[in-house]
Amino acid sequence: MAPEPESTPAPGHVGFVGLGIMGSRMAANLARAGYELTVFNRTRSTAEAWVAEHGGTVAASPAEVGAAADLVISMVVDGDQVRAVLLGDDGVAQGAAPGTLCVDMSTIAPAQTRAIGAELAARGLSMLDAPVTGSSPKAQDGTLTIMAGGSTEDFARAEPLFGVMGELVLHVGALGQGEMVKVINNSVAAANAAAVGEALLVGQKTGVDLDALVQIMGKGSGGSAMLDLKAGPMRAHDYTTLFKLEHMLKDVRLCLEEAQAAQVPFGAAARAREVLVAAMARGHGDDDFAALVEALEAFAGTRIKA
Repeated sequence: MAPEPESTPAPGHVGFVGLGIMGSRMAANLARAGYELTVFNRTRSTAEAWVAEHGGTVAASPAEVGAAADLVISMVVDGDQVRAVLLGDDGVAQGAAPGTLCVDMSTIAPAQTRAIGAELAARGLSMLDAPVTGSSPKAQDGTLTIMAGGSTEDFARAEPLFGVMGELVLHVGALGQGEMVKVINNSVAAANAAAVGEALLVGQKTGVDLDALVQIMGKGSGGSAMLDLKAGPMRAHDYTTLFKLEHMLKDVRLCLEEAQAAQVPFGAAARAREVLVAAMARGHGDDDFAALVEALEAFAGTRIKA
């Protein structure tokens, strides 16, 4: 029998904490690739349903996940949750053996990542921050973009798993730099989405054929990923959640905090934050961030027609 290609990882035991919209799909790709998973989710029934479909073991706590695996992935909402699942009283660090690698794929403040990493290191554990972009469809088909911060040795340990979950995988620097790249990227995305919404409103108000506008922009210098992904949902007012508006607001806020600390203005991101805040106030926090157009429509006193 021919040997397996060197790029094919030998299946190992992996821990996964957080089986939400993104995490459940990312973990499923690892299971399909042959990795044995021990999983934890705050709502146990969600973890049980996931295991019933994909196999693996449900843990009663993150500490049990840490005890079962030598590499643990976390995919939760914010920095407080990351700290709790990794360093809390029943966190991964309570059960993990020295040398365990914690790979946080959430999006949190770079400073929080570095602080958590230092506490893990004091316990003999290592950490990578590896946030992702691509929303749930790319999590589903394993084509996420993954940007990882941490040591080259830790990145090499995690890279085979990243290759299962993502299409573009980059080591972008020291611990915390993955988060920094992510929040800058999402801030640009939010600013672009707001610009798309405003362009549609200008077109609407001046009698432009919006089908023609979207086609021309898409083929010209006005084209963007946000035009491709969000113009249709904005026009249809269909905010089926791919990436929650409240999560986008969090990422933009984190970026602006870092920009302020670095004394660099980021006016487009600041404007996007205000639009997202206004959309949150209108009750769209759980909707896809395309719902920011609701705030723009309120500002303009008009509504986009499909």
